[in-house]
Amino acid sequence: MSDAVGAQELVIDRATARDWEIVVGWAAAEGWNPGEGDTGAFFAQDPGGFFLGRIDGEPATAISVVNYGGEYAFLGFYLVRPELRGQGLGLATWQAGLLHAGDRVVGLDGVPDQQDNYRRSGFELAYRTARFTGIPDLPPPDATVRELGADNVIDVRAYDSTCLPADRPDFLTIWLGDPRHRTVVRIVDGTLTGFGTVRPARDSLRVGPLFADSDADARQLLAALAQAANGAALALDVPLHNESAVRLATEVGLQPSFETARMYTGPVRSHCTEKVFGVTSLELG
Repeated sequence: MSDAVGAQELVIDRATARDWEIVVGWAAAEGWNPGEGDTGAFFAQDPGGFFLGRIDGEPATAISVVNYGGEYAFLGFYLVRPELRGQGLGLATWQAGLLHAGDRVVGLDGVPDQQDNYRRSGFELAYRTARFTGIPDLPPPDATVRELGADNVIDVRAYDSTCLPADRPDFLTIWLGDPRHRTVVRIVDGTLTGFGTVRPARDSLRVGPLFADSDADARQLLAALAQAANGAALALDVPLHNESAVRLATEVGLQPSFETARMYTGPVRSHCTEKVFGVTSLELG
């Protein structure tokens, strides 16, 4: 794929996981605090969904449009090197990436000041998310919370599917199995009532997902993740329409920073948004 923009020719092609580490560096420079080692899990979901634009062989633009089955895709990592912005390179990359989604409904988490641009491309606002950061002030979790074990994986996969517009088994295999990640579950009377993962990132640890039946479940899970963090700061992306999630983040002392807007190009599969206390990642939903 190629697009001539002014005197420069932008050549857009699929990126390898090795290529993508360059893009992760760009995301870090934007202050997005990407997770360390996220690339493996991201590419497991859809290795053909990552695109890099080059000028004279040098990386210039990026986008990911990751397909989840036949009905849903998620757009992320929409980036142009700062010195190349304003030349139409981003739009060319955007258009090339969206071709990969076909007729799927596409979601994204974008900064609010780009919302009008996204709307012109067919996206409509679903809700807003704010990143909350800090060291949670929480007592240790109770005995209902434990490390993810092999006996919990099937239930966690099923629970995850109730909280999202699509299933993502390939992603979860890597996400849950990464030795750098700590995943905890809460079991009450033999039933899984939520789970959460914390992982290392560039600036602070990232929590995601944090899915739970109730505020009490989410609080216990977050306490366990904070304990695993050994006093390090956490970053949690909280859907602002979930009042219980916002209240929990605020009560434990986390501070809101930047916001993003979750937008879709059409209706998505029904899912339990009230269980989402923290999204998995802004890059893949």
